[in-house]
Amino acid sequence: MIHGESYKPIIAEAAKMAIGEENIYERVFIFELLKDKNDPNAVAGAVGFSVRQPKFYVFKAKAVLLATGGATLLFRPRSTGEAAGRTWYAVFDTGSGYYMGLKAGAMLTQFEHRFIPFRFKDGYGPVG
Repeated sequence: MIHGESYKPIIAEAAKMAIGEENIYERVFIFELLKDKNDPNAVAGAVGFSVRQPKFYVFKAKAVLLATGGATLLFRPRSTGEAAGRTWYAVFDTGSGYYMGLKAGAMLTQFEHRFIPFRFKDGYGPVG
């Protein structure tokens, strides 16, 4: 049986075998998307820097997938008592992907959803 904490190492190993370890860049902070000079509606790459070494990266790509996560903890949670400091969202989802996409000209849609968490005494929690 595979538990949740095991997924990332399994998928990482499969990715390394599929595309080659030399083509994987880890711990690179992407801060800007590069537009295609021939197609103003396309993104042709990204710019970033290493968070561990003094290195700067410029990536050229045929396609770019922006998968930075959402924006968490923008508002104070309604949890009270013992559950006040608990959260089930990643605290590093800062909304930077929304900014980069918007700056590159993407139309941001599907923000109309409303999250309704499972409620229990003194707190709120995620539910399947």
